[in-house]
Amino acid sequence: MWINDMFGVEKPIISMLHLDPLPGDPRFNDNCTLGKAVEHAKRDLDALQEGGVDGIIVSNEFSLPYQRHMDYVTPAAMAYVVGQLRPQLSVPVGVDAISDGLACIELAAACEASFVRGTFSGVYVGDGGLYNNDFSMLMRRKAALHLDDLRMLYFINPESDRNLDTRDLADIASSTIFKVHPDGLCVSATAAGADVDEGLIASVKRKNPEVAVLVNTGCRPDTIEAKLAVCDAAVVGTYFKEGGRLEDEHLNNVRVDVARVKEFMDVVYRVREGL
Repeated sequence: MWINDMFGVEKPIISMLHLDPLPGDPRFNDNCTLGKAVEHAKRDLDALQEGGVDGIIVSNEFSLPYQRHMDYVTPAAMAYVVGQLRPQLSVPVGVDAISDGLACIELAAACEASFVRGTFSGVYVGDGGLYNNDFSMLMRRKAALHLDDLRMLYFINPESDRNLDTRDLADIASSTIFKVHPDGLCVSATAAGADVDEGLIASVKRKNPEVAVLVNTGCRPDTIEAKLAVCDAAVVGTYFKEGGRLEDEHLNNVRVDVARVKEFMDVVYRVREGL
């Protein structure tokens, strides 16, 4: 499967690298600079790679609340940060311009990302309102940018939002595959960090065995073995951070803890030995 080839292992662990607030974001205050965001991203990248993760997704996690149609400054700032990280990258890098599929694809073109993760299909409602994803437009833009080798990981049930399509998730996945042939399907719980039911993951994989299925939330050392038994890869974010917290009491981005990464990856190594 392509995902094993790209990351060089079976059952790869792809870590989120959460960027600090960026210029134009509500949380980008007088104490913030793009230089600090780069410095923090470099520190987190070092910890993640030393800890042994197999890939990185750079995301604008602290651009809250997320824009469905990003201001130009956000993907521009993200591309700048990725460019600054390039010299120390030793694993494949992907990007996630959160909630804006078009920005995600164009960002990938600008910084030569190997893959993207995002909400590229479906109609959802949540705290940010109603949003519709036009994958017919997105796929045409991807083709126009000659991104033939760009791998796309689709959210098929984004956390914190409700899909207005009432079909079973496995049926939604099958329909999406027929129309756009996504490279991977990310299965989430109802909130970031929440545990995904293994039965739900298994139902999607069983009906769509030819596509990489990734567990997208709730991975911890005590749950990852069960998750990897039914999926092809995992995306991990909050667990790797100090205290397992997304943000501190001042709403600042919490740094990655290399000890937590190593603890998690030790379990993954044992799982791989049994394959």
